[in-house]
Amino acid sequence: RSAETCQKVQSTHDDRTLRMHDARTGSCRKIKEKLSYKLTKKTQNLTKSVFCYRIAVICINKEDTFMAVKVHETGYGKWKVPVIIIAVIVVLGLAGTGILLSDSLGVSIEEGSKRIEVAEGDGTSSVAKLLKDNGIIKYPLLFKVQSKLGGYDGNFQPGAATIDDGMSYSDILNLIITPSREAAKITIPEGYEIKQIAQKLDEAGIVSWQDFYAALNPDDYDYAFLKNLPERDGRMEGYLFPATYEIPNGMSAHDIIDLMLAAFDNQFKPEYYERATELGLTVDEVITMASIVERETDSGTERAKVAGEFYNRRKSGMKFQSCATVQYILGERKPVLSIADTQIDSPYNTYMYAGFPIGPICNPGTECIEAALYPEATDAYYFVLGKDGSHIFSKTYEEHLSAMQSPEQNISVDDSAIENQDSLKQ
Repeated sequence: RSAETCQKVQSTHDDRTLRMHDARTGSCRKIKEKLSYKLTKKTQNLTKSVFCYRIAVICINKEDTFMAVKVHETGYGKWKVPVIIIAVIVVLGLAGTGILLSDSLGVSIEEGSKRIEVAEGDGTSSVAKLLKDNGIIKYPLLFKVQSKLGGYDGNFQPGAATIDDGMSYSDILNLIITPSREAAKITIPEGYEIKQIAQKLDEAGIVSWQDFYAALNPDDYDYAFLKNLPERDGRMEGYLFPATYEIPNGMSAHDIIDLMLAAFDNQFKPEYYERATELGLTVDEVITMASIVERETDSGTERAKVAGEFYNRRKSGMKFQSCATVQYILGERKPVLSIADTQIDSPYNTYMYAGFPIGPICNPGTECIEAALYPEATDAYYFVLGKDGSHIFSKTYEEHLSAMQSPEQNISVDDSAIENQDSLKQ
């Protein structure tokens, strides 16, 4: 019967109607045949009777999910398997296959999507369990079989993956073998210190702060501006350029730092190196000045003038006396500094030591770098923060004292510090 396929059986008592499909012509025809049922001689109980037939054709209707069996009576003996049992097994198998296929062809996620984290070295069994535990797939075994047959085993990439409702097992497998499948967007503001950058990356789940700090070795990166940096804590402070980054999932701490250094390298133009030489400064000193300016003022119109004021003090041998440098030592941005704060013995303390601190105190943006390279010509040697956020600049110490006593000022060093040390004159 290779040319015919049985599609449906309708039985009423001993009449049987078969709808036959001719594979050669594509046409269907109905055939009526007599079907006689015989009980075994061992019992007359219908529920315990055994029908002895040889199965000729088994047809499964995909849409209606029922089975039709075309049989020939052979008598009691050879096969001894009830047709009804075969039918139940096949129907149950079909139903189970349908459920399995339904899940593998499109998972159901009530929330619309779920995010998982594939760990380094996770194999197929671990990923299948992860997906099952998160309620994404129902049949880990089927997932593992599909992974094996599809050649996905051993190719899973670590990192986060977002599984959307309706994704097939194949879609999920293709997603988790893809490197850099997700990119996290993160903004590093101007003036952030390294510790703040590390904390922000850690909180965003991009990389741990421990891994970030462990990768902060300038000798591991090939950039001209990192050569010959002085020995100090946080040697790379100032060079992790503040910007918005899209960081691919799974990127290492080393590569993230390299991304930021590359951004700095792109922003610090060749003419900046030439300008630093004209000023008689190293790149590190330029960035140190830029970092102080970044922390001393938020005003774009004042940055070049603040830089000019500090250069004036440096040229005259005066101490910078930048509150921002003391705040960096303290690890907090105290609104008012005490005498004790200004007397901390540190190479960053510009109340204690003249000239530049030993290194940058934050990571400055382009505007502050340009202010450090192209300072405004000014006769100011002092400035104090006003209540409106702008600064009051003074040429002499007497003018400065007067500005500090003005109701418009917002002093950041307490009165006793001024009274008990001649810091503002030095």
